[in-house]
Amino acid sequence: MAHSQFDLLRQRRFLPYFTVQAFGAFNDNVFRQAIIGLLGAMVAAGTMDPSLRGTYAQLAPAVFILPYFLFSSIAGQFAERTEKSKLIRITTAMEIAIMSLAALGFLLQNMGILLVTLFATGVQSTLFGPVKYSILPSVLKPEELTGGNGLVEMGTSIAVLLGMLFGGLIFAVAGEHGTQAAAVAVILLAICGNLVSRAIPRVDASAPELKIQWNPIPESLAILRLAKKQLAVRNSVLGVSWFWFTGTMLTGNLPVYAETHLGGTQTLYVFALAVFSIGVGAGSLLCEKLSARTVEIGLVPLGAIGMSACILHLAFAPAIAAQGLDVRGFIAQPGAWRIVLDLAGIGLFSGFYVVPLFALIQSRTPKDELSRVIAGMNIQNAVFIVAAALGGVALQQLLDWSIPQLFMALAIASIAVAAWIFSIVPEFLMRFLSWLLVRSLYRLKLHGIEKHVPDEGAALLVCNHVSYMDALILSASIPRPVRFVMYYRIFNIPVMRWIFRTARAIPIAGVREDPALMQRAFDEIDATLAEGELVCIFPEGALTRDGSIAPFKSGVEKVLERAADAGRPVPVVPMALRGMWASMWSRRGDRAEAGLLERMRVPRRLRARVEVMATAPLSGEGITAEVLEARVRALRGAAA
Repeated sequence: MAHSQFDLLRQRRFLPYFTVQAFGAFNDNVFRQAIIGLLGAMVAAGTMDPSLRGTYAQLAPAVFILPYFLFSSIAGQFAERTEKSKLIRITTAMEIAIMSLAALGFLLQNMGILLVTLFATGVQSTLFGPVKYSILPSVLKPEELTGGNGLVEMGTSIAVLLGMLFGGLIFAVAGEHGTQAAAVAVILLAICGNLVSRAIPRVDASAPELKIQWNPIPESLAILRLAKKQLAVRNSVLGVSWFWFTGTMLTGNLPVYAETHLGGTQTLYVFALAVFSIGVGAGSLLCEKLSARTVEIGLVPLGAIGMSACILHLAFAPAIAAQGLDVRGFIAQPGAWRIVLDLAGIGLFSGFYVVPLFALIQSRTPKDELSRVIAGMNIQNAVFIVAAALGGVALQQLLDWSIPQLFMALAIASIAVAAWIFSIVPEFLMRFLSWLLVRSLYRLKLHGIEKHVPDEGAALLVCNHVSYMDALILSASIPRPVRFVMYYRIFNIPVMRWIFRTARAIPIAGVREDPALMQRAFDEIDATLAEGELVCIFPEGALTRDGSIAPFKSGVEKVLERAADAGRPVPVVPMALRGMWASMWSRRGDRAEAGLLERMRVPRRLRARVEVMATAPLSGEGITAEVLEARVRALRGAAA
């Protein structure tokens, strides 16, 4: 039966939460755009000095983001020690109170009250932020994380867009009754969010005994250090922050870009923003399909490359000569579709980029630390947002850069940052290469991977050995990094050697070939398991010559005995590959009776289906090579 991420929208464990976060994003943007509309109305009515309009417009984002610096550390702690559905109900109740104050500010046309309200909205968003993403691993299965995050990102991007449109239209449609309309709208939306939050199922606190540290500065530093415990998580957090930097730089300059470069009006800016937002939503939704329902960080380099290429292409787009264009007039201009596709492409690849990063952070961070790690990420995001805003202004004001020049610099910086992150954590790049190669050649069907391969801790994976592609197939199927034990002659193949080294493969030789290398391999396997990582062994010791499974060698027993003697026994996960015997990378064509096509090692059909099987882990004493061989044989069945 085919799975769809949209099935989650019919389930109580996800739908109320999804709706609440969408209502929150929608209302925040209605409120902020209504403030901008009120400023315009007050200037038009002569009740405000026009010079103050720009001051308030620049002050508002700073007021909103300040709480992220002040209270994120405390918010992360509250999210750890509080039952999560209760915390969401508390934050949505806060929103009702805050929006009641906002309504008063609109009715009195008092910017002081509205700025205080904007600060309070920032506080409420700061409290909601950690629970927004930390709740997902508790309510979703591991194979649903990518799809769930994709839906959240899609819902947020569409809600933000619709909120900006609705908030911007309030004063245009309601006219002199705009303040009353804005006041009623923000209160009603807050009430709706609170009512829906009451349907969210209970999710227990991840660290109910956690003692709250109220000093924000040392605690902020402490939660930032939590994110650094794992290199992949640390750099995923950095990658998310760069996403916010890029998004802020693009969307912050989009209004002026639409006016000066596209020859448009405010309507054209909204259209450009809509294209970008829809692209983000589409890319977020496609992640589950492209990842085959795993946490596929191989999409991150694809997203980074695509984003950078589209931004660079947009920077070189020629300016539209006409002025005062609406959407229809813009579309009719030469070169307009290029710009539309660039904006959509930036959004699309942004979804590919950010959704797997969120999923990785959620899957590899201990649940009793996740909320605080998310809070630390929010602090860092705020720093990057402010840096993007100030940097954009500085480059334009001090160096007199045009917006296309700014976009070019952003594209180059994105390439540099991505290259730096991928050089530090080669896992990202390796996953991309394996994802690209494997998905191009095969159609993978996974059975039991998410259920039986542990999300954390050490485990030994044992699998039948059919082709030279087996390690790539398995690495593309398992969400966690895996260290493969491989024959040293294959490890030393020119060019491939770099890939194997980067993937941290462990070369091994037979005792008669190189006993010292064999001993080093066993030492490295043991050390890797001691560090809580996954190790995969092909116990047959060589590729199958006839498609059947050869007897398992005793080396796997030696690995298990050594770990047990050290007082840290490891579970063993039997796995099996089906469908690889037909691959051009197997030894099927080596037989004397093989036909011409088989000798050429040509697969019988393009993108043949390959199944990757996993069964329940074995633990305890009595695990022998014969027992494991029997399990793998039963798992593979008759399919070679």
